[in-house]
Amino acid sequence: MTGTDHEHTEAVQEAARWLATTPDHMKPHPVVPALRARFGLSAKEACEAITQAGLIQRRTM
Repeated sequence: MTGTDHEHTEAVQEAARWLATTPDHMKPHPVVPALRARFGLSAKEACEAITQAGLIQRRTM
């Protein structure tokens, strides 16, 4: 993995953790553009962060 790939992976993971731990009423809508702006993600990466957030939330149930 290159440095840039690693940075993007870390950003996706950070976004996923933030999304998984932020109460629903505090999440911005629409969430994809908000994740892109807040974490510097592409649309695809924002969608991956949403998927990962769902996995994180299911693991904590």
